[in-house]
Amino acid sequence: MTPFSKSTPECNRSDGVAAGEPERIAGGATSARILVVEDDFLISLELEHRLIDAGFNVVGIAVTAGEAVSIAGSQGPDLAVMDIRLADRTDGVEAAIELFTTLGIRSIFVSAHADVETRKRAAPASPVGWLQKPYPAEALIRLIRAHLSVPSA
Repeated sequence: MTPFSKSTPECNRSDGVAAGEPERIAGGATSARILVVEDDFLISLELEHRLIDAGFNVVGIAVTAGEAVSIAGSQGPDLAVMDIRLADRTDGVEAAIELFTTLGIRSIFVSAHADVETRKRAAPASPVGWLQKPYPAEALIRLIRAHLSVPSA
């Protein structure tokens, strides 16, 4: 089962673009760089395809918190799409906090685990938002676009 429900109609990047600044593509549009942190292969694959179809650039897929931090450090994504339960002992909340405090990268949490205590623990990560599985892919795409349309301070 996938997490998607059906619905209707500092510069550390090798390309010289600072982290947090979406790439400019033809016509002045932007292609935001997204890191997917999800340990379920089928879910991450579907999520990657949905994001690419929506015009985003998926810079990597991490299945552990350590991989997420490593990929984010080398690829400088604009945003992470973060599951809570990951393949190692460190969870997505801890990974998101580290991404935010060390690299300034914020996360959108996509998880079946969105209880009050988990949200309190995640507050230091300054999350962009929460989507509870299953969720429509369009809701995630709207949330990403809304976040990226807000000018950086």
